[in-house]
Amino acid sequence: MSFADFWQRHLRLRKDEMDPLDEKILKRIEREFPISPYPYRDLAKDIDLCEEEVISRIPRLKKKGIILRIGSFFDSEKLGFKSTLVAMKVPEPRFQEVAKIVNHYPGVTHNYRRDHKFNLWFVLMGKSKREIDETLRKIKSQTGINEILELPKRQLFKLHLNFTRERE
Repeated sequence: MSFADFWQRHLRLRKDEMDPLDEKILKRIEREFPISPYPYRDLAKDIDLCEEEVISRIPRLKKKGIILRIGSFFDSEKLGFKSTLVAMKVPEPRFQEVAKIVNHYPGVTHNYRRDHKFNLWFVLMGKSKREIDETLRKIKSQTGINEILELPKRQLFKLHLNFTRERE
């Protein structure tokens, strides 16, 4: 199941938990969150609601798991950073311990478990390839795990994902 299919299914299961105003807010957040000193006021104005209405609905959508996170994504390359995707083969009894060690490094942006022999995946950033290599060396040394795949990006594919659905 693709990521987009997962979220479409997730939202279908949640359709009774969202009314048309929730969907309107969610659609606007997905497409273009306002960058301004008063983003919720601007968002509310754009969709003909009051700021208080938007602000009161977002925590409820987060609590229900419909909104997981509101945040920005930066183009690390344009900021001068290098990055790579890393996969580790971690023995299941050590998974949490190793994930905690990996998360300790400031260049690790996030990690996740995969149902695969390489079961811990993470993105590692650094100011240079040398810095990335040094961090991976430290991770190997600290965890004792040497079965690591480094999967650097060769080409950028930019996807615009839209997880809201039109009301039936």
